[in-house]
Amino acid sequence: MAEVVTGIAEACRAAGCALIGGETAEMPGVYANGEFDIAGTIVGVVERTLALPRSDVASGDILVGIRSSGAHTNGYSLIRKVFAGVPLESVPPELGIPLAEALLAPHRSYYPLLYPFLPSIKALAHLTGGGFIENIPRVLPDDVDAVIEKEAWTVPALFRLIQKRGGIAEEEMYRVFNMGIGMVAIVDKQNVETVQKAIPEETFIIGELVEGSCKVILK
Repeated sequence: MAEVVTGIAEACRAAGCALIGGETAEMPGVYANGEFDIAGTIVGVVERTLALPRSDVASGDILVGIRSSGAHTNGYSLIRKVFAGVPLESVPPELGIPLAEALLAPHRSYYPLLYPFLPSIKALAHLTGGGFIENIPRVLPDDVDAVIEKEAWTVPALFRLIQKRGGIAEEEMYRVFNMGIGMVAIVDKQNVETVQKAIPEETFIIGELVEGSCKVILK
């Protein structure tokens, strides 16, 4: 219990959040020895005028991709099927690390990285469940499409291994997984270079917005 609470407290501290409470319920009829379940809620406040997406998202804007730290928290039902029977301590040559280490890499927080640059960003799409196909349209106007250039970044070996072992279609991979891009920022073309230079890690221009009907096009 101490390890769990310590981990939560450290994560809150890193994100500038206050850990204001919690409750523990012991249910021996539900959880076996050594098992537990955790649910958390984060509450924040934002001025309506500063909320994203902004109303000026439009054709011609650029999509800037920021790396993920792994599979994050999505696609694990499929992952379990793909690696059924494979020892988690095994080291696939493609990965060079134990399978468990690759699959359980912590989901990174983008808040400390992006918060200082939000005034220069029109919209953010967090690539959670639904991947590129379902998440990006949530921040688009009805009259634009997002064109994604798949060659703009190198897809991590973990996702290629999942695709190969599972015989999964390319588009389905981009619908389920983040494919190495965990966050997409929509930025005015004139501000892209400034934003990329300001963010203290490598980012990728992965596409642009064009006239359309609020969908994602993979190229």
